[in-house]
Amino acid sequence: MNIEYSVILALVAMLFWGVGDFFIQRNVRKIGNLESLAYIGIIGSIMLFPFVYNELGLLLTIENLALLSLLGVLVFISALFNFEALKKGKLSVIDVILELELPIVVLLSFIFLKETLTLIQALIIGLLFIGIVFVAVERFSFKGLFKKLEKGAIIAVIGAVGLGLIDFLTATSSRTISPVLAVWMPWLMVSIISLVFIFKRERVKVFVEHGIRLKYWILIMGVLDILAWLAYAHAMEISNVAVITAITEAYPAVALFLGVWMNKERIKKHQYIGAGIALGASFLLAFVI
Repeated sequence: MNIEYSVILALVAMLFWGVGDFFIQRNVRKIGNLESLAYIGIIGSIMLFPFVYNELGLLLTIENLALLSLLGVLVFISALFNFEALKKGKLSVIDVILELELPIVVLLSFIFLKETLTLIQALIIGLLFIGIVFVAVERFSFKGLFKKLEKGAIIAVIGAVGLGLIDFLTATSSRTISPVLAVWMPWLMVSIISLVFIFKRERVKVFVEHGIRLKYWILIMGVLDILAWLAYAHAMEISNVAVITAITEAYPAVALFLGVWMNKERIKKHQYIGAGIALGASFLLAFVI
């Protein structure tokens, strides 16, 4: 029963991340990375505070505070790379490249949590990885391959490494501390760090003006992203980290649809094929756990 519930939560996270990234891309292109991060952090901090109020005592433990603080710093740094990739590249491509976080999560969960995969699960995850490679490369050429990479692809790869570490630490924090705190504390830190930089750059007035002018876009972005992380944290508390992460990696299906339909993005045939392979593998994995 727990496994079935965790799959539902993973699918919810997948859907919210896919739609949420569409709003994130729109916002980072209009107001910038730092402001978008600050607004997500503020929305998450306020929205989740009633649910963590009775758990704040858990932060008095040095180990818990250190773990969640490290997670907060990683979220901030990784999000900057991810948002920059979304700003420069195509939504339909960047979100699929970010699936590279999966091999990192699988490796970390195997080493530190002693989790294992069945042969069929490993084969499906391998298939997913092949699909990602097809999407990441605009044109195949042995000569000057890196010149053929999509815009923002390298930045997205760096962000994906950060996401892999964040996924693992979120799982660890959810199991040892609290799923809600594992989301609330890092995003509280992200909001504080972002606001400090905004203040130093003397962009407070502009920050407030953007919040008023784009309030609906910003609110939807923040709520969807925080709810996605909350669903993900709860799912990993009760099920296999690598498998749950793989299921959520289907979120580029939503992003690809929105990128092609709403943003009028054009991608090559082999990228469509790669996306189909990767996303089909993610959905298939949900039925073999």
